Amino acid sequence: MPTLVDSHCHINFDPLAAELAQVVERARQNGVEHLLCVSVNMEDFPQVLALARDYEPIYASVGVHPSARQGHDPSVEELAEWGRSPEIVAIGETGLDYYHCSGDLDWQRQRFRRHIRAARACGKPLIIHMRDAATDTLRIMKEEGAHESGGVMHCFADNWEAATQALDLNFAISFSGIVTFNSAGTLRDVARRVPADRLLIETDCPYLAPVPYRGKTNEPAFVRYVAACLATVRGETLDQIAEATTRNFFKFFPAAVG
Repeated sequence: MPTLVDSHCHINFDPLAAELAQVVERARQNGVEHLLCVSVNMEDFPQVLALARDYEPIYASVGVHPSARQGHDPSVEELAEWGRSPEIVAIGETGLDYYHCSGDLDWQRQRFRRHIRAARACGKPLIIHMRDAATDTLRIMKEEGAHESGGVMHCFADNWEAATQALDLNFAISFSGIVTFNSAGTLRDVARRVPADRLLIETDCPYLAPVPYRGKTNEPAFVRYVAACLATVRGETLDQIAEATTRNFFKFFPAAVG
C-alpha cells in the first residue's frame, strides 16, 4: 500500500477528537502515515500542539482562520515565536474568506498580512485559505513577499489563472474531497495541469468528505480517495500520486522532516 499524507486536517474537532486513537489507526490502515493538524484559533491551539507532541505521525501549525471573528488575534511576534517551536511546521491557516464574511473586511486583510510577516520572520511556510477572494489574496501575497516563505494553497477550489499566480509565488496546490464531486469538472481540469512537484492532497476533515462518503464525517483515512481521483484525472497510478504528494509534503514543510 502506498504511503500517503493528509496535508490538512482538523482532528482536534468533534467528532474525531472523541476517538482520536481509532482515527489515527484507521489512517494508518489506509496508508496515511503523516497528518498535519491545522490551527484555526489561539484558544484551541494548545490542543493542536498537544496532538503533535503526543502522536508521532501528527504535525501542527499555528494561526487564526480568516473568518474567526472572536478570540485572541496574535501579533506578528507571537506567531513567529510559536512558529519557531519544533512541533510547528507552518503558519496558518490564514488568508481571506469573502464567502463567510462580509462588510468592511480590512481586519481580515490586516490579519493575513501579520501571518505572512510572521512566516517570513520564523522561516516557516504558509497554509493559505482562499474563498471568493482570489484577487485580494494573491495581491496581498505579492505585496507581503509570501514567495519568500512559500507554502500551500489549501483546499484549492479556484480556476487555473489563480492557480498559476500561486504557483508563480512558490506555492503548492492542495486538493481536497471537492475534486471528487460531480460538479467539480473545472477543478479537475486544474488538477490535471498542476505540475507534479507542486501537488498536495488533504481531507480538511471533518468536512468535505470525498465521494463515496460525501455528506458523512470526513477523516484522514479518506485522503486516499482524493489521491485516487487525481490518479484518474492525470492518467497516473495511485502509487505515482502517493509518491509525488508525500515527497512534496516534506519539501514544502521541511520542518516535518525533523
